[in-house]
Amino acid sequence: MRVYVLSRPSMDQSQVAHFLEDMLIDWKSDASSAAEILCEMAGRVCYMSFAKPRPGGAAAYLQHIKESGHGSVLEHAVWSFLITGVSRSLTHELVRHRAGFAFSQLSQRYVDESNAEFVEPDIIASDPELHAVWLEATQKAREAYIILSELLEKKLAQRSFLQRWLARDATSTEKRKVARQAARSVLPNATETKIVATANARAWRHFLEQRGSRYADHEMRKLANRIFDVLLVEAPYLFGDYRRVPLEDGTYEIVTDYRKV
Repeated sequence: MRVYVLSRPSMDQSQVAHFLEDMLIDWKSDASSAAEILCEMAGRVCYMSFAKPRPGGAAAYLQHIKESGHGSVLEHAVWSFLITGVSRSLTHELVRHRAGFAFSQLSQRYVDESNAEFVEPDIIASDPELHAVWLEATQKAREAYIILSELLEKKLAQRSFLQRWLARDATSTEKRKVARQAARSVLPNATETKIVATANARAWRHFLEQRGSRYADHEMRKLANRIFDVLLVEAPYLFGDYRRVPLEDGTYEIVTDYRKV
């Protein structure tokens, strides 16, 4: 499993300066990241609280935002992650997160999965007997996919078979797509996939609380912790209230006193 940060919040400081000048405001955030400054500024605009900021700077201000549940201002800060080395079982759950999220995932209709990798659950990998059963099943699934793909492409080259499923003038690309979309039916949820996930800070907080829970799927909880690693460094004032609790399976639960901000 790997997580790549494709994009993060940014600020146009010249526009911030123009706004403050137009409003005759002398204010500067002491936050260290664009994400924190953006959320703080959005919150201050709501009440025009630039002139009389509460003591403690951005840290205290954003802490108050979380305490009061004024989470809408966190929706302005957005991160995009490219996630690889995870199972389609995981992404089936990941894409259920809708509000504040966007997804783009590897297509099994267009991409050949003949050399597909599989993601083995840690609980199975920990035991030789379980691992042997899992390995045999995934190998057979890959072999079946390859055979079906090849047979389907051969049959689609026959006019009598082709006309039942595609137009007579179908391109080779269309034929391959039809073959692969049918053959993929034998691939298991363990098939490795890649996905780009974009979400705002509020949505990522909800993800951490839901998928970092002790009741979440083991693989998903590992992903939640990987993403938390990044977000904690990127914006500690937005995510620093979370703490980790070690679990028996070697993973960590992610908890906070400010749920559903």
